[in-house]
Amino acid sequence: MIPVGYLAMHVIHCPESLDGASVAGVYSVSGCLSKDFADYVNYWKHNGYWFFDSPKIIQDLATANGIDLTGTTLFFYELYELQFDDAVNTWTPISSDPSFPTQIVLPNCKTLEGFDVVTYSCGTTAECSPLSCNALATELESNQHCLMESFERAKQLVEGGKFRNSEPGPFRVISVYSTIWP
Repeated sequence: MIPVGYLAMHVIHCPESLDGASVAGVYSVSGCLSKDFADYVNYWKHNGYWFFDSPKIIQDLATANGIDLTGTTLFFYELYELQFDDAVNTWTPISSDPSFPTQIVLPNCKTLEGFDVVTYSCGTTAECSPLSCNALATELESNQHCLMESFERAKQLVEGGKFRNSEPGPFRVISVYSTIWP
């Protein structure tokens, strides 16, 4: 797993679409249910993985643009180095976008919350997390944050076709950590 950066999100609790999945809060990487703190891409402060190198960059962007971070949860992400193309059942390498510098500051403390499977059909930002966006968490075993408990299980389900036809791929497996604001 390689560090890819931070994102602040407004976590949604117990969405109706996930009734029966025992979800206390959606920690998915995508902003479909739990929303990103802002439409941040338009500010062009993200790194080559389309996240942020540090919490300070998020805080500075918010301050400069009048964005309220109250109530957001700060996440740190790590990425499996390969993405799965289910059309050809193959894992292929992922690299950062060289147009954006990437100098990630590692968190002093972080808590592993689980592993998300995320679609990247455009190859830039996270698009959908089928566990939450398509309610696959109601069919597949997930934890209280709508994430897989282990990397191995997430990878196995992707390779086994459990995410096929949920959203356009390729699929990336991302470890989701909660962390604290500095």
